Amino acid sequence: MPASGDTGRSSPVSSAGALVVAAVVGGVVAFAGLEVIAAVDWPAYNSSNVTRSLTTLGQVVSIAFLVVAALLYRYGRSAVGQLLASVIGVAGLVTVTLGMPLGATKLYLFGLSVDQQFRTEYLTRLTDSPHLSDMTYADMPPYYPAGWFWWGGRFAAARGLDGWEAYKPWAIISMAVAAAIAVVLWNRMVGTDKGAAAALAVTVATLMYASPEPYSAVLILLGVPMLATVLYALRGRSRLAGGVVDDLRGGTSWAAVAASGLFLGVCAMFYTLYAGLFAFVACLLALYLAGSGWMAARNSSRPVAEVRAARRRVVVAVGARLVAMAAVSGVLALTVWAPYLRDRLSGEAAGTGTATHYLPERGSWLPMPMFEWSLLGALTLAGLIWVVLRFRERTLAMALGVAVVAVYLFCLLSMAATAAGTTLLAFRLEPVLVAILSAAGVFAAAELGSWAVRQFGDVRTVVGVVAVAAAVAVAQGIPGHLSTDITIAYTDTDGTGQRADKRPAGAETYFPQINKLIAEQTGAPARETIVLTADYGFLSVYPYRGFQGLTSHYANPLAEFDKRAAAIADWATSMTPDELIGHLDKSPWPAPEVFLFRHSDDGYTLRLARDVYPNDPNVERYTVTFNPKVFADNHFQVTAVGPFVLVVRKAR
Repeated sequence: MPASGDTGRSSPVSSAGALVVAAVVGGVVAFAGLEVIAAVDWPAYNSSNVTRSLTTLGQVVSIAFLVVAALLYRYGRSAVGQLLASVIGVAGLVTVTLGMPLGATKLYLFGLSVDQQFRTEYLTRLTDSPHLSDMTYADMPPYYPAGWFWWGGRFAAARGLDGWEAYKPWAIISMAVAAAIAVVLWNRMVGTDKGAAAALAVTVATLMYASPEPYSAVLILLGVPMLATVLYALRGRSRLAGGVVDDLRGGTSWAAVAASGLFLGVCAMFYTLYAGLFAFVACLLALYLAGSGWMAARNSSRPVAEVRAARRRVVVAVGARLVAMAAVSGVLALTVWAPYLRDRLSGEAAGTGTATHYLPERGSWLPMPMFEWSLLGALTLAGLIWVVLRFRERTLAMALGVAVVAVYLFCLLSMAATAAGTTLLAFRLEPVLVAILSAAGVFAAAELGSWAVRQFGDVRTVVGVVAVAAAVAVAQGIPGHLSTDITIAYTDTDGTGQRADKRPAGAETYFPQINKLIAEQTGAPARETIVLTADYGFLSVYPYRGFQGLTSHYANPLAEFDKRAAAIADWATSMTPDELIGHLDKSPWPAPEVFLFRHSDDGYTLRLARDVYPNDPNVERYTVTFNPKVFADNHFQVTAVGPFVLVVRKAR
């Protein structure tokens, strides 16, 4: 790992060994913490302040571990102690900040609502089977990257948990492990004092802005410190002032190139948008380095041929390193993307999908967190100033600065794309921006503290106390920032048919009974049964395959969402059982064996969705109604279950 400054302290723990220790200890801390929290019958977060107060206590203890790590470093004490204290600190912070407020519910932030519904559905599928498959449709490769969900499925299977129940612990544990690895990266680059502070800042910002989307949070936690590694890999074995090393073979840190490629590959396995962003950052860094190397080779006293050769070596060296990164990342990406690309290239794809047809209000302006009236706003403003002032002097400043530019360019490109009827979903990049500028803000604060010492004497204790107090103040505000998401985790009905706040459950309380009836009436495993329903929470809890997805935005482009919607509407016009059976038998896709309707005065209904982008909201709900008479036949078994009507087509 490249260092941006000489720490002057050697460590007996190797970089690779430290990363392994961090991952293991971070996972153990999170797992043990969640088990301890789950052992107590806590009051609901939305009706008591008990869990909120214990969250603050846990945050203070976690930050205290980071302070201990920094002090051990300052006094040149145990490197192992520094490692363990910093890892326990950040992993504990993640665990207590999310685990304690959610201590009385089995659901994660945002419960089983909206986006969390399809994410839970994905985890449920991959818990049921390790075979890569679409989150909804049968016999179809996944379109959304399966990496985080696949590993979550293995965690759930190992623990003997259903996918929906494993979502919360897996989300928290994966973020805790990522934070633990990240703090080691930071410590190796800038020393444990600044490293622990930078890791704390990035972790707090990530928990506040990205924790509802845990797979993106993992990439932010790792991605911010990895920016310096990407720059070092492209530049070669030199300090920033030394410029680009044009000796490709001897001047390249192939370990850094491999590490950068691995990170980009993990991004592609976890989240396409962030893979695109970090790849864009790498390309901008390569372009900047090649350009600066090109200009540095200019020398009127040298022969033109020598100048051209020097420029060519620089461009080739930077380009080759970038290509090597791409090759490594491509190999990893193919582990989850190959099945989809194979079917796509075979000509079976029906369209491009509508995943990018979404432009909320916050996507129509540039994110400016540095001008928000808050401690985090002040930190990010300081970070922006530091990046600008130190851009040509510090490796980290250049890496973070180019990443900031990349985020804003990505936002502008997304805005421009609206003219073509699409977007790049750039509004989801705000958490990355906040995390980057928060890290930069720590280095700005460190320089400001050094200036204060030079001006006023040894005021390091004052600076440290103020910094710790500020960290606690921001951290304890995270549950409040996430209060809506936390509350929904208590008010949504979970997979057992219960609400965590002990209030009457919704219609989902009938799901266990419906699942039992389907098993009895079909005699087939859930994974082999296709269900047509508009109650997608049922598909989130049980590993049935769906005939139709939640919305076209989450649907696999191979699934022909619009054609399926038209087919459902056509089936609903059937007037006799034979007519409906004829439609089902002629379906170009595997037809549903089970229908789960809502009962209404007009018949059996499905409330479906269609894309209405560029409108906001981008989804319009509409109702399709089936005549109950078309199921009044011995080919179907009809069962009323609460507000639901379960129809099972009997085996032929």
